[in-house]
Amino acid sequence: MTSSPLPMTTPEDIGLSSSALARLGKVLSGEVATGRLPGAVALIARRGRVAWFESFGQRDPANGAPMARDAIFRIYSMTKPIVSVAAMMLWEEGRFLLSDPIGKYLPELAELKVAVQRGAEIELVPTTRPITIQDLLRHTSGLTYEFRGSGPVHKMYMAAKIYNRHQSNADQVATLSKLPLQHQPGSQWEYSRSTDVVGRLVEVLSGLGLGEYLQRNILAPLGMVDTAFHVPMSDHERLAEAFARDPDTGAGVQLIDVKEAPGFESGGGGLVSTASDYARFLQMLLNHGRLDGVRLLSRKTVELMTADHLGPITGAPDLLLPGYGFGLGFAVRLQAGISPVPGTIGQYFWGGLAGTTFWVDPAEQLFALMLIQAPGQRDYYRNLFRDLVYAAFAD
Repeated sequence: MTSSPLPMTTPEDIGLSSSALARLGKVLSGEVATGRLPGAVALIARRGRVAWFESFGQRDPANGAPMARDAIFRIYSMTKPIVSVAAMMLWEEGRFLLSDPIGKYLPELAELKVAVQRGAEIELVPTTRPITIQDLLRHTSGLTYEFRGSGPVHKMYMAAKIYNRHQSNADQVATLSKLPLQHQPGSQWEYSRSTDVVGRLVEVLSGLGLGEYLQRNILAPLGMVDTAFHVPMSDHERLAEAFARDPDTGAGVQLIDVKEAPGFESGGGGLVSTASDYARFLQMLLNHGRLDGVRLLSRKTVELMTADHLGPITGAPDLLLPGYGFGLGFAVRLQAGISPVPGTIGQYFWGGLAGTTFWVDPAEQLFALMLIQAPGQRDYYRNLFRDLVYAAFAD
């Protein structure tokens, strides 16, 4: 059994209820028993200490291997906060301004067009202003994801094979430079390959590959020993897997191959990690940029990243929940109510395509994360987990 990434304590010592957390565990065990959830690892920490760190179900439903707390998960878009931190570390070095056009550093993105539908035809029009680095970090660049719709731009992304494990990060930016934008920069919140572009920006500014930059400057300093763009052969038996078929629809489930090093180190979704590793990253954020004597960011930089950067800009209501805005790498809670899930103003969160999820609640000095590999059930389990964690507050 893996050790805790932070000091352990009893739930009551940090204002949580043991009986309520036992109830949470019973609910997750029940979901495993019904065959809807293959397995899970969940961790809750408050006031710098871990009160609950448990595993459930199977790590690999194909062979029945039990889940363990040190299981390695594909975290998909939980890569984005880590890469956003990497960019802001370079920002703290004075390498760029958030208002800089991305074309200043990636010239191929300087003259993009926007696709506008005119009846059955597509007209390509100039951008009204350049894409800024802030746009990329807050997803207002006008880029999209190929799986976010079936419109002309989504089809162009698919045809161009915008996701390709064998390309380099530079190759992907070169492909994006030949495709139109979905929206005018700054006009819509559209979840997108923006953070892949941020990953390439990190490479250009640092002179290192993205994985190497992360390893040197974030992962090794924080002691995140199992977070990388692939799982080495010696650890393949720790890799968590999904059901072969979605338990709700019967459709086949295919997750990214992480058993070999990819050419494409996706800043938006390529990392694997463990609960212990990601907990250390979240505690660093909750500590305003530092952990165990290592400082990655200033307090004011973390405050900037976890503030709302959208204001009146809206979009993608299926992902940007009611009552939330978006910062530089995180969704940010703006209202005590409105959202159908509990939380506190200032809370920030994100998740991954296969069902991994986290949130940080600075006002309550709490973070929680749950790692699963269940793409079709992700929205349900994210909300269920959040509901039951907040239901465990005892003071």
